[in-house]
Amino acid sequence: MRIGLYGGSFDPVHIGHLLVAQAAREEVGLDRVFFIPAAQSPFKPDRKLSSDKVRLQMLRLALAGRGYFEVDEQELTRGGISYTIDTVRDYARRFPGAELFYLIGGDHVALLPKWREANELAQLVTFLVIPRPRDGADQQAAAPFRTRELRGFPIGLSASQIRDRVKSRESVDLLVGVSVADAIRENALYLS
Repeated sequence: MRIGLYGGSFDPVHIGHLLVAQAAREEVGLDRVFFIPAAQSPFKPDRKLSSDKVRLQMLRLALAGRGYFEVDEQELTRGGISYTIDTVRDYARRFPGAELFYLIGGDHVALLPKWREANELAQLVTFLVIPRPRDGADQQAAAPFRTRELRGFPIGLSASQIRDRVKSRESVDLLVGVSVADAIRENALYLS
């Protein structure tokens, strides 16, 4: 079995996240892709996130009807700073013998040696590098990390751009999907 792990704040989840997961599923032959919302990123300790409840609601709405995509709440349940190694160890224990892949943005490749317990992490997963239009050269990491760059559907879209559009009262319906856009409006997210 091949399992993809996709961590992030998903604040909000948007079409770029879904396209990346679909590309990983198709290009690597993943059987399942787990979206794992972080409680708090170690690289963005001062970032104030929308509530766990709302981020989970948006993820479930975005993934509805896509049986090969699932939401895993473990990092939210654990609370505190979300370290990838803790989550990956859990998957290695729950799915012995499965091949694990972890999706990351190209901007994180150079940071991999700084991730908590990086050497063990490098042994447990292959990193699938998400292309972004603004990224230049090949996004290969140094040993001991194994990486594979996705061809994907690169689009220049970020959650911060969506938050800015909402704050400016611009439409995000096509960027996040109507159900997620409705949840953003109903919960009055990103207005300040």
